[in-house]
Amino acid sequence: MDKEQKAPARDAGGRGVVKQAFVTSIPVMAGYVVLGIGFGILLHDAGYGVAWSFAMALLIYAGSMQYVGVSLLAGGASVITAILTTFMVNARHLFYSISMIERYQRSGKYKPYLIFALTDETYSLLCDGKTPEGADPDKYRFLVSLFDQCYWVAGCVLGSILGAALPFSTAGIEFSMTALFIASFTQQWLTSHEHTPAVVGLVGSLACLLLFGPDRFLIPAMLVITASLTALRPRLAGKGADR
Repeated sequence: MDKEQKAPARDAGGRGVVKQAFVTSIPVMAGYVVLGIGFGILLHDAGYGVAWSFAMALLIYAGSMQYVGVSLLAGGASVITAILTTFMVNARHLFYSISMIERYQRSGKYKPYLIFALTDETYSLLCDGKTPEGADPDKYRFLVSLFDQCYWVAGCVLGSILGAALPFSTAGIEFSMTALFIASFTQQWLTSHEHTPAVVGLVGSLACLLLFGPDRFLIPAMLVITASLTALRPRLAGKGADR
């Protein structure tokens, strides 16, 4: 049974929990606003205005998938391709959800939004289970999730406005999400003792890139990586238990 952990807070009731949630979400703010601006500019350059940027940030709310979505929209991808790509790109959230089941299952009215808003960065803020002393844990998690999405929506809208007001070359902007994942990969490589998942990801991606080409390798690569890690799971779990 997963038990709630309480982090000390001077005033967790009313405005106190709002303030604590905001303070907790601050590290996400800079990243989301900057990446959101990049997305908004890129989407505008593809011919889609502020309304599209706002709607995608509000309803899709998936940084990497939104960047991929620009290419899908601009390239006229089929609905099936869009569905499969979305599922494979965001499949990692299935694993996040499993670890949060115990905390979210009794969250009442907050539950639908908490499930929807469980992004990589929000998960990193909430996965330790800590909540301010005396605060409603579900309300606190809801507010952290809401603040994070507000940053993302604001960044996307601002980027679209800047893209329309300040004409400049957008060459290379799409690399910002790639840079984020490279930074995350490097950090995990340096801090983790087990490099098998990282190697599987690299080898699987490179093999599919060579076999299927740059325009068609994403879905096969995700399938290969998922299948490989599933097969290796008993061995990896055994290594983790030995530490």
